[in-house]
Amino acid sequence: MKNKLLFWAGLAAIFLLLLTASVAANQLYSLSLLIGAIHPVAGYAFLAAWAIFSIFVLLSGYRLWAAPKVPPYAEREGGKNFDAHIAYRSKEMPVHPSHPDAGRKGGDLRWVRTNLKFLEVDALNATKKMASKNFFIGAFAQNTSYGTNTSLMNNFKLVWSIYAMHHRNQSLKEFITLLRSVYACLPLSDFDKEELPAHIKPIIQCAFSNTLSSLLPGGNLLTPGFLNLFLAGATNTYLTCLCGIITSRHCQMLSLEDRQGLVQQSMFEASFMLKEIVKENNPILSVTISNAVKKAGIESLNTVPLPTPGSSVAQDIVSHLANSLKNIIKETGHE
Repeated sequence: MKNKLLFWAGLAAIFLLLLTASVAANQLYSLSLLIGAIHPVAGYAFLAAWAIFSIFVLLSGYRLWAAPKVPPYAEREGGKNFDAHIAYRSKEMPVHPSHPDAGRKGGDLRWVRTNLKFLEVDALNATKKMASKNFFIGAFAQNTSYGTNTSLMNNFKLVWSIYAMHHRNQSLKEFITLLRSVYACLPLSDFDKEELPAHIKPIIQCAFSNTLSSLLPGGNLLTPGFLNLFLAGATNTYLTCLCGIITSRHCQMLSLEDRQGLVQQSMFEASFMLKEIVKENNPILSVTISNAVKKAGIESLNTVPLPTPGSSVAQDIVSHLANSLKNIIKETGHE
């Protein structure tokens, strides 16, 4: 059934494409007749210009889509096609400005690995920067279409930036292939529930390794809400770290041997990067929530009316308590 549906979808796409082309050609021919009424040569010139423009668009699209001819990966270092692949990478890969031998246009295996090390550092820095953004997006925009779409677009930008770091000539087809490979390595891409505990573990460890209740005034009352925001941000950050590190490792591959243990090693590095990002951004998150709670509390207490000569004893007590709580919150904020 699936093959029949795909075959029908292909035929329908070809039919619609040919129908659109025939309608467009008919309209262009009619327009050329109107232009030809002004001057006999003008109609043919219009058709020729349109044909040249169409060919230019098709060639540009083909160049954008077409992937370069890459020598196949060798099974291991020194295996078949390994030297050819190294030679290709040395010419196709952008030279990092910090490379000690940056003047050379190509190099041997040592030159390629040195350049890859510098590019890996840039890729990890870009991953950490984007993951820090997604930490706050996940915390404050969780369960919203804005948060989901923004995080997804940031991950796309991250994959593209790392891909562009490692390839001088970018290809849309090659980029889509990289996206599919990275997605296949992410959690739940194949709905394997057995791998979930390994991914949840670093997020939970970050939650309990940070003294969350001590970071907020009011302690236990505010901790559940803060913990909810923290877990959402940490989860978003971990996925971004994992996405960036897996992309970097795909771009750094020199042989099929490098693919072994790629996901496990990426998970290990992502957990450490998550701890660093949480350590840097967790205080910002806690202070932001703390200030918001204090401001909301003071604004709420300001709505309590002041005592008047004709007010009851209960109203006087409520006003006194509201004023006392407001002073306590202000003093706590100045400490």
